Amino acid sequence: MKAKLTRRMALSLTLAITAIGASLPSAPVLAQQKFVTIGTGGVTGVYYAAGGAICRLMNKDRATHGIRCSVESTGGSVFNINTIRAGELDFGVAQSDWQYHATKGTKVFEKSGAFGDLRAVFSVHPEPFTVLARKEANATKFDDLKGKRFNIGNPGSGTRASMEELLSAMGWTTGSFSLASELKADEHGAALCDNKIDGFFYGVGHPSANIQDPVTTCGAKLVPLTGAAVDKLVASNPYYAKTQIPGGLYAGNPNPTPTYGVLATFVTSTKVPEATVYQMVKSVFENFDDFKKLHPAFAKLDPKNMIKDGLSAPLHPGAVKYYKEKGWM
Repeated sequence: MKAKLTRRMALSLTLAITAIGASLPSAPVLAQQKFVTIGTGGVTGVYYAAGGAICRLMNKDRATHGIRCSVESTGGSVFNINTIRAGELDFGVAQSDWQYHATKGTKVFEKSGAFGDLRAVFSVHPEPFTVLARKEANATKFDDLKGKRFNIGNPGSGTRASMEELLSAMGWTTGSFSLASELKADEHGAALCDNKIDGFFYGVGHPSANIQDPVTTCGAKLVPLTGAAVDKLVASNPYYAKTQIPGGLYAGNPNPTPTYGVLATFVTSTKVPEATVYQMVKSVFENFDDFKKLHPAFAKLDPKNMIKDGLSAPLHPGAVKYYKEKGWM
């Protein structure tokens, strides 16, 4: 009896497995589904918006190309590059200056050495370095914030690394502030309005909710970033350029604010297949009008500038293939 039951059970199990197998996609179909992750920055920043915009456009045609794109909020530029290097992220957004230093193995990348497998995909929006201060600080220039409570940015962010570059050029240290806090970009606006800090430094595309919120909530003011140290940085580094934050962009800040800055860039590595990068680039540029509408900082982007400006690492072959097809290269 037990033997018969066992044989019947075995037969039933075989039939069940066969039925399940018939209802599942074949192995090659399952294998076509790929997953890619984009490292960005804080959820209130433009990097997160940029990553989300790219994934949205890519996922729109997922049924055709089989690639599912997701966004990860991270510590920012330096973290993204290091994590791509470790093979834990496929793509990331990074300031153009830190893309440059990663390819050379300089500054914060000196210990790990040049990242020879880093590849550029395209550049995105300009990122003016932005100093915002409490109105009570009465700061009309960056020098006025010496001895104040100032947020220098979180370790791993491009903002923090760029802040350290500026301090060095000025002959300052973090000790030049009464408090040098290390808050993330998502936290510095609330800290400013809660009177926990007097000002912060932030590399960001404009308009930015991260600037708008403290301006609206507690009347924060933009502070010009000019002077001999800035002149020296711009003159000696190809990835920096003087720029200004347009007047009237934020309430109570009617005049243009002179500063300097970099470009946000989109990077990957040689480990990511050509077909994957090609598909991502195609998803953005075949839907470019939609992409530009996804954030105000993207409004004036021009593809012909995006494929060359701010890019120090070689372009990924997948990107080159698409750009040549379009006649841009």
